[in-house]
Amino acid sequence: MDPIFTLTRRNKVPIITFPKPVGVGGKVRILLQFDEHWDNPHSDQAMIERQMKDAHSQGLPIFKGGDTFCAMQGRYDRRRARTDIRPEHDTPWYLDALVDGYAKFAAPYASSIACMGRGNHELSILKNCETDLIERTAEQLRQAGGNIEVMGIGGWLMVQVYVTKTVKLLYRIAFHHGHGGGGIITKGVIQASRRAMIYPDANAVITGHVHENWRVSFCRDRCTPTGRVYQDEQIHICSPTYKNEYDPSSSGWHNLRGGPPKPLGGTWLELTTARLYDGMTRKNATDKSQTPLYHLIADATQAK
Repeated sequence: MDPIFTLTRRNKVPIITFPKPVGVGGKVRILLQFDEHWDNPHSDQAMIERQMKDAHSQGLPIFKGGDTFCAMQGRYDRRRARTDIRPEHDTPWYLDALVDGYAKFAAPYASSIACMGRGNHELSILKNCETDLIERTAEQLRQAGGNIEVMGIGGWLMVQVYVTKTVKLLYRIAFHHGHGGGGIITKGVIQASRRAMIYPDANAVITGHVHENWRVSFCRDRCTPTGRVYQDEQIHICSPTYKNEYDPSSSGWHNLRGGPPKPLGGTWLELTTARLYDGMTRKNATDKSQTPLYHLIADATQAK
């Protein structure tokens, strides 16, 4: 299906627009895919493709939040292990095989991929091997029909939704691939309080990296320049992984350190349009009709 969205830029920030009015109560969705580790033997490639196919069949955008690749089997990498490389990547041109392989894998869904961010694994390759896996992959996917915005390890994304032909809403998302170890007890949720302070303008903060699946909200009391007081909610989302490396009997790093099983899959970010009335009347209106306050309500569900 053709995309039901467009991708442009507003200054330095990419903006996904859903131009068809959805009305009050209408919904739009974005598929978040973090930590695919696509080239790792433990990555569930079938799940990655199934979810991309699902989004593509509905014309919905896909946001890839980094660590698309594991890329740890190069000659320079001390973490390399013969058991952690797929046969098709066991070549003298290892990094080229990763780029070409993923581009071929994702090409049928290229028109749905809106953004590709860089994770710590891709930035490690950029630092040590001086090649950009994400930019190279995005370039091949553009040749396959994609219009892809390459992002850093963090940044901003805006989503514009039309309620009617004349009423549109803007949703601001702060993005970071993630950092730190997460913690078996906190699962990285403690970072949400820090990010809420760093990103006061964000309606949502999305992250990954720690291979956990959670969402937490911060409710805020707001005041507009016109003196209109309202409450809103900043939602923090941690998207899980597609790499299932839990095996207590193995000698892998995850199991040597006593790592637990991790949630698998992506995340559907759903935005629903809503309207409320707080008693403010329209200026110069003879019938004293109230001015509606339109807004977007966010929800996140695990994509399996």
